[in-house]
Amino acid sequence: MARRPLPRILSTGSAQLTRSRELARTAADSATDVLHPLITITRGLRRLASAGRRKWSDTPKDRRGPLLFLVASLFLVVALVPYGPLLAAVVLMAAAAWHGRDRTPAKPEGPDESRARRLALLYEALVPYFSAAEDPAPLYAHGGAWEKAFPAYEFDDSGRVRHLVVRYPAYFTDGEAESRARIEHLLTAKAGRGREYLFSWDEEGNQLAFTALAPLPTDIAAQRFVTAPGETVLGFTDPTEVQRTLPLGYGEEQRDVPPVVWRTGRRSTEPHLLALGQAGSGTSTLLRSLALQALQHGDVLIVDGGGTGEFACLTGRDGVLAVECGLAGVLASLEWAATETERRLIAVNRARQAGHPPPEDTRRPLWLLLDRPTAFTHLAAADGRKDPQALLQVPLRHGRAVNVAVVVAEQFDCAEALSDAVRQHTRARVVLGPATAEQLKAVLGAPPHTTPLPVVPAGRGYARLGTKPVHRLQVPATPDPYDDAANDAHRQAVLDLLPPKTTPADGERVPEPTEAVTEAVAEPS
Repeated sequence: MARRPLPRILSTGSAQLTRSRELARTAADSATDVLHPLITITRGLRRLASAGRRKWSDTPKDRRGPLLFLVASLFLVVALVPYGPLLAAVVLMAAAAWHGRDRTPAKPEGPDESRARRLALLYEALVPYFSAAEDPAPLYAHGGAWEKAFPAYEFDDSGRVRHLVVRYPAYFTDGEAESRARIEHLLTAKAGRGREYLFSWDEEGNQLAFTALAPLPTDIAAQRFVTAPGETVLGFTDPTEVQRTLPLGYGEEQRDVPPVVWRTGRRSTEPHLLALGQAGSGTSTLLRSLALQALQHGDVLIVDGGGTGEFACLTGRDGVLAVECGLAGVLASLEWAATETERRLIAVNRARQAGHPPPEDTRRPLWLLLDRPTAFTHLAAADGRKDPQALLQVPLRHGRAVNVAVVVAEQFDCAEALSDAVRQHTRARVVLGPATAEQLKAVLGAPPHTTPLPVVPAGRGYARLGTKPVHRLQVPATPDPYDDAANDAHRQAVLDLLPPKTTPADGERVPEPTEAVTEAVAEPS
């Protein structure tokens, strides 16, 4: 969406305000430098006056008379001595300047002993990797000084390294992934495990900057996100990775959080998505979050291969075409989806040939959400039926042109059973839960710039949309609202987002599960 330009008066006025503010700040700094001696003397006179007042209040009443006589005698002597008033004024100004000086203790240069020792240990650990016997002036040497190798560093409150810039010699092979991986693994181990580090290699300047990243928030509940049609929020990431934020509600307060936005539709380059993870990593949570967002503008067809009822809350809702958990229903629903995709293609083609816009029914998005579809692959093979994944070829290949999006969630253990069409056409990738660097590179196509952790909360992982960079990802908390073990606030947030029950053709309202149980109990036996 193109941004509207600001009115000329506003843009001009803001520029003038900025220049005026800079001029005022510069004038204030210059005045402070010029009047610094006067400010010091005034502060000293105030301190001397305060000291005299305290001395007078501490003096007993029977001794105040002799004290006044002594002060008057001093004034008389000063007045009678040649140049006495001038000398007294000079002495008073000197005393005021002495007492008015800045007494703030200077901060010690460099880190303290414990932090310097930690940096020295890091330096010694890097010596075998950044040194060579032929180097006449080595930057890294055993017993050398770490100050030249680490030009910038920061520590957190616990004393561990939070940010560090490492200089390395030009002959280090920073263009090889194996060499980089060794250095990153070493720094991760020495700087402290249990945290994620972001590594930024500057090959031109021969510098490596690594930063300990703060954990992503896990308390973001499902809610209505401020997005345009065709945009879906996968989760949230670091503020330095994206140039956009969304206003989110945290109870009574609001925060601006950077999202990972996935765009679908005819203009999308990554119209389909594949999510992989371990059991309990949050792939079903991701599908529920996508379903709640897709129901705002489109229709959803859900295939539940887990068989645990994770999507029972969506059964019979407006916009939910079906929630299938049996092989026969899955085959029938996916066959209908393939036929619907072909029908939309034919309708759009005819409209274009006639010079008309696409029909309205082809513009409404259709989402196919499949949770663990490989479970039905094994069932179909055992029953001698067609593989349900084969029915996804038409939606995967031609769905982008007619607003059909396919989302597949699977576990790492069964990832090999995914069909070639699913692997080739799902260019938007998400990995949730603990995963090795090799698994992340195999799924995402590129290694992340951060170090993966062995233990992460549910919904935590990485996302990559096509050939874009790899982002850290935290899926919003979207639990099953019928799960009593989930957080009550998060369950209620999901219930508030669910669309109403579908009204049948005869006008009779479909009762809620709790209402159906109540009516069954109320019926006479």
